[in-house]
Amino acid sequence: MKNPSAKRALPGLLVAVSAMLSSCGGGGSNGGAGGGFAPAATTPAPVKVQVTGPNPVSSWNEIAVDTINVPAATSGTAAERRPSDAVDLAAVHLAIYNALAAITGKYQIYGISTTLDADSEGSQPAAVASAAYGVLKGLFPNRSAQYQDAYARSLAAIEDGPGKIQGIVVGDRMAQAILALRGDDGRSVALTPYVPGTAPGRFRGVNPVNRFGPYIKPYALQSASQFRTPEPPPLDGATYAADFNETRLLGGAVGGTRTPEQLEIARFHTEAPNRFWPRNLRRFAMTDGALVDQARLLAMLFVVEADAGIACFESKYYYEFWRPQSAIPLADSDGNPATTADTAWTPALPTPNHPEYPAAHACISAAMAETLKAYYRTDQVEFSFDSTVTGSTHAFATTHALVAEVIGARIYGGMHFRNSLMRGEELGLKVAQWTLERNFQAR
Repeated sequence: MKNPSAKRALPGLLVAVSAMLSSCGGGGSNGGAGGGFAPAATTPAPVKVQVTGPNPVSSWNEIAVDTINVPAATSGTAAERRPSDAVDLAAVHLAIYNALAAITGKYQIYGISTTLDADSEGSQPAAVASAAYGVLKGLFPNRSAQYQDAYARSLAAIEDGPGKIQGIVVGDRMAQAILALRGDDGRSVALTPYVPGTAPGRFRGVNPVNRFGPYIKPYALQSASQFRTPEPPPLDGATYAADFNETRLLGGAVGGTRTPEQLEIARFHTEAPNRFWPRNLRRFAMTDGALVDQARLLAMLFVVEADAGIACFESKYYYEFWRPQSAIPLADSDGNPATTADTAWTPALPTPNHPEYPAAHACISAAMAETLKAYYRTDQVEFSFDSTVTGSTHAFATTHALVAEVIGARIYGGMHFRNSLMRGEELGLKVAQWTLERNFQAR
C-alpha cells in the first residue's frame, strides 16, 4: 500500500542518506524479465537490441563522456588532472541509477542507505539531470561549459511543479552521496619516474600510461589485486613459443599470413576506448525500456568496466611483461629454441604504451559481454558496434562473439600474445560475476 505522506516528506527524508561500504547493492531490470541475475527457469528467447532513440539517461551519458574527455589539466581537481573515463562514468551513472531506484522503489540502491519511501512522484527526467549534473560539477567544476547549458535545457523542458522539485532534490542528494562515497579515490597517488626493463620478458616502454590506474579504489571489488592473473608463461616454454610464433606470423607489418579481413578487424578495435566503449554501450540503453532500467544497465556496465580496468592494470604493472614489438626482435635472449629473432619485425598497428599482460581489450570486452549476458539472461543477444577508425559496423549474434573478435583483433594487429588475451578474458569474467552477484538487485 502506498504511503500518502511519502510524497510530501521526500526532501526531508533524504537527509538520512549516509555512506556505507561500496560493495553494497544496487539494482535493476534484466531487460524485462525481473531484477535478479539468476539463470532463467526456461531458456530465454534470443534478444535483438532495437535502438528507438535517446532518453535522459543516454543523453547525459553523452554529455558526461564529452566532459570527461576534455584534455587533462595541470591543476584543478583530481579528476581534472587525471580523468579516468570508466571510473568517472561509473560515478555519474551510479548517481542516476540510485536516484531512479529511490523514486521507483524497484531496485536496491548502491552503496548508501536512505529512509526514502518508494512511491515518490518525483520527476524521473529531473532526477537524472540533477544526479548527472551534481557528479559532473563535483568532479569537473572547471569544465562547466560541457554540462551547464545542457542542465538548464533539461530542466526547462520539464513542467514546473512539486514533481520537478522532488526529482531535482533526489538527484542532487544521490550525486552528493556518491561523491562522498568515492572521496579521495586514489588517483592522486604520487608516482616515481618509470624505469623501463632490460631483462628478457620485461616491458621496455618509456613513460607508460595509466600507471595510477591500479591505485584507484574499486567500486565493488575488495581490492585491485583480488583477481590478479597468474604469472605469464615462462619464456622457455611451449605456450610462449606457440603464442610468439602466432603473433609473429599474423601480426607483423610486413609479410605473414594475415588476411585483409583480419586487418580490418584489427583496425576496427583500435579506436580509443574512451570513445569506442561509451558510444557503443550507450545504444543498449536507447531502447523502449523503462528509464530506471536504462539507468540500471549503464550503471552496471560502467561499474564493471571501471573495476575490470583497475584489476587489469594492477596485473599489468605487477608483471610488467614485454610486448611483441620487443619480444620478437629480441628473441635471441629468451632462451627458447622454438623462437627466432626477427630484428626487422614491427607490429601491423601501433602498440599501446603499457605492459602486455594481461590484455586490457580482453579484460574489458569479456566484462562487458558477461554484464550484457547477465542483464538479458542469455548470451543470444544480437547487436552491432561501429568504429570511427574503419567507418564500418560489425554485427554480433552473441555476447561472446564480441570477445572472440577482440581476441583475434589484438593478435592480428601485433599488440598481444594469445595467452594474455585468454587470461584477460578470465579476469573480466570474474570481475563481472563478482560485481553483479552483489549489486544491482531487485528490492
